[in-house]
Amino acid sequence: MDKIFLNRLDIEAVIGIWEWERSTKQTVRIDLEIGTDARSVAIKDSIEGALNYRDVAKRLISFVGSSEFFMVETLAESLAKIIITEFETPWVKVSVSKPGAVRGSQDVGIIIERTGKDYPDSLID
Repeated sequence: MDKIFLNRLDIEAVIGIWEWERSTKQTVRIDLEIGTDARSVAIKDSIEGALNYRDVAKRLISFVGSSEFFMVETLAESLAKIIITEFETPWVKVSVSKPGAVRGSQDVGIIIERTGKDYPDSLID
């Protein structure tokens, strides 16, 4: 399986459990690896049929920017579902973190992996 990756997509969002986090947007950092089969696209040397990472990024920026989750775990799960169901991918690895959220730590967050089997409404098994 080939993988498209998108690293350090930083988006401002309301996320967290503390009162101050509910009133102030903070940076959410997203890293993705998305399963795909790039062979036919590579042979054609054309965007037609390719997983367009620009479209993925635009969708996630819109979704995360308007979201108000309490937990990074919930956000990560939502992003995985969007990527698999809307972009019809077989597999995704999603990392969601909040830079500087814990004093003395550069970054804290979660990494999840999901497949089409995790979402019954997915077109991919």
